[in-house]
Amino acid sequence: MKGFAYETYDGLGLAELVKKKEVSPRELVEGVIERIEALNPEINAVIHKMYDQAREASVREMTGRFAGVPMLLKDITQEMKGIPITSGSKALQNYRPKEDSEYVRRLKKAGLIFLGKTNVPEFGLMAITEPTHYGPSRNPWNISYTPGGSSGGSGAAVAAGIVPIAGASDGGGSIRIPAAYCGLFGMKPTRGRSPVGPRYGRLWQGAAVEHVLTRSVRDSAAILEELKGFEKSAAFSVAPYEKSYLETINTPNERTVRIAFSLTSPIGTEVDPECKEAVLKTVNYLETMGHHVEEVDAPVDGKKIANSYLTMYFGEVAATLSGLEEVLGRKVSYKDVEPTSWLLGLLGKATTAEEFVLSLRAWDEAAYAMETFHETYTYYITPTTAFPPAKIADHDPKPMEKLLMNVSNRLGSGVLLKRLGIVEQLAEDSLKRVPFTQLANLTGQPAMSLPLHMTADGLPVGVQFMAAQGREDLLFTIAAQMEKTELWQELTKNPTFTKV
Repeated sequence: MKGFAYETYDGLGLAELVKKKEVSPRELVEGVIERIEALNPEINAVIHKMYDQAREASVREMTGRFAGVPMLLKDITQEMKGIPITSGSKALQNYRPKEDSEYVRRLKKAGLIFLGKTNVPEFGLMAITEPTHYGPSRNPWNISYTPGGSSGGSGAAVAAGIVPIAGASDGGGSIRIPAAYCGLFGMKPTRGRSPVGPRYGRLWQGAAVEHVLTRSVRDSAAILEELKGFEKSAAFSVAPYEKSYLETINTPNERTVRIAFSLTSPIGTEVDPECKEAVLKTVNYLETMGHHVEEVDAPVDGKKIANSYLTMYFGEVAATLSGLEEVLGRKVSYKDVEPTSWLLGLLGKATTAEEFVLSLRAWDEAAYAMETFHETYTYYITPTTAFPPAKIADHDPKPMEKLLMNVSNRLGSGVLLKRLGIVEQLAEDSLKRVPFTQLANLTGQPAMSLPLHMTADGLPVGVQFMAAQGREDLLFTIAAQMEKTELWQELTKNPTFTKV
């Protein structure tokens, strides 16, 4: 890709160059292959390469808004017929889908060319991306640190300038956390806005949705334009947005609104000063724009939300492990998966149907409370994460935790763990770094992370905005305004890979 600065273009910018015949899709594909080969050894973002398929696609006649633009897919749920998709687990290394997911179908129709699959934690379960089977993905801003998870490989690839757009999904923050850690824009759409079929009608009981990670707001808006619309397999639907998200962000909006913000962890844990500073800088800027901003916590019980999230989480892991039996053709054992995955599955098996139903009712209560809240406040702002990115391997189990896992896994029962109060401790330990993102997954409302702060150590920190269900347009509008500010500009540069 000699002759132009590829990494300075977003997806729509590259599409315009292709349309004007200033660059060909084949040239873009070859350029991205070169970038993967050069950069991926350092960051381990791409774990399945699809070079031959991409080259074939690049010489076909293409139409669509993103015709000829390169993209990476996430190695979970975003299935292509015959292409490996392992969900980060060695147990699925021989699995091949029999058809494309609806997500892939719609993006193919938009003209995007897929060059590979990005790294994920096993079964997408962690807010870091360090699967045993593939090894850790690393943050391009400093490769000693995590890019987050579960869309960590996608975040690392976009931040490194390999592609302008990468597939992502979000069941508890898995788009917004990598966006925050990697200095990117990450939108979690409203439940039911983007497709999840045809294999599924719901992902994680509706908590999980599909979208992308991008450097620009307009790329995210344009991709959602391509993804939205009726899906016959979907368990959830949302009122259609008849206008164009792109037109929305391009239309100046001088209206001032009421905005609530909080710096307090909903589970009562610590919040790093850098993450508070990111919100306070943002709040101050919004006030200069004329908005009325006040500090108000969300009207929900944060610990109840955390526990109801984990109840679903345990049940879904147990179901995932049971589903492996069809792929493996035998009963699953603890040797097939990582110890943490097996432990979570045991807790799922020890969870009663009553507990599961009560947890879903808690979601509905929170959704009603937040919809009422947004009748007063257009936006609710928090830190995206409670801490800046952690170092690689910081989340490895401690010796006592490893002993507990081994004993529980060999006993094959999670009942003892529940009786010992391990679930409550697990809730705090697993969510203390990322306590802010799960609420939007359970309520179904849209939420986004904006890259608005850099720590003294040179690591990005995100600010989360939430809005009422179905109002991605409001989020895109304020994001487009913030994108023009100096708060954002510092994080638009491509990082230089460093080590501590």
